[in-house]
Amino acid sequence: MKKKRDQRFIQANKEAVFALGVYALYFLWWYFCAYGMGDGDPEQYNYVLGLPEWFFYSCIVGYPLITLVLWGIVRLFYKEMPLDDTTEDSSDADAEGGRS
Repeated sequence: MKKKRDQRFIQANKEAVFALGVYALYFLWWYFCAYGMGDGDPEQYNYVLGLPEWFFYSCIVGYPLITLVLWGIVRLFYKEMPLDDTTEDSSDADAEGGRS
């Protein structure tokens, strides 16, 4: 007899995959901005608002951007769910609690 998987675990696994995927994208963004634009002679750097371009895009732009992406993903894909065990019959739990 096959045991049905709890839907909460399936949803939690999806949410974990989303979180890891977004973190991987953020890391790639940061890495390519920092090491792609920051590679070379510092005398040749371009500046944005007085900061080196590589730093501005990797740290100043990247963090708020990933924060907005995470906010959107949480609003769209994450679901509120109960964490208590819903397989128990609540009347049995109440009856046991009343005997003590």
